[in-house]
Amino acid sequence: QVQLVESGGGLVQAGGSLRLSCAASGRTFTGTAMAWFRQAPGKEGEAVAQISWDGGTTFYADSVTGRFTISNDNAKNTVYLQMNNLKPADTAVYYCPVSRGGLGSQPLPTYKYNYWGQGTQVTVSS
Repeated sequence: QVQLVESGGGLVQAGGSLRLSCAASGRTFTGTAMAWFRQAPGKEGEAVAQISWDGGTTFYADSVTGRFTISNDNAKNTVYLQMNNLKPADTAVYYCPVSRGGLGSQPLPTYKYNYWGQGTQVTVSS
């Protein structure tokens, strides 16, 4: 059974930083894609960042490019999201899904992600 446990969320002032972590377990993750999505109240979910298993391919939403960095540590089956220069608009629940398939030359659509964690709340105050 796949388990994804997100951590690192919290309350931060605008301009601050947070680092989210997502520990995965329960299967072999070689060749998979991992990502960070976020869901804010009253808004559509957004794919924030995606990363291939080998870390060689990444995609970012325009809204976070230059501020957020996704990375992974395959030895620990963990993916990270470093978030800098946070804005109130970044307030959301952040989820770390995994796709059984790999990440190619285009970002994966949401439905391609098979496993989801419970999420971690990020709140940015103005």
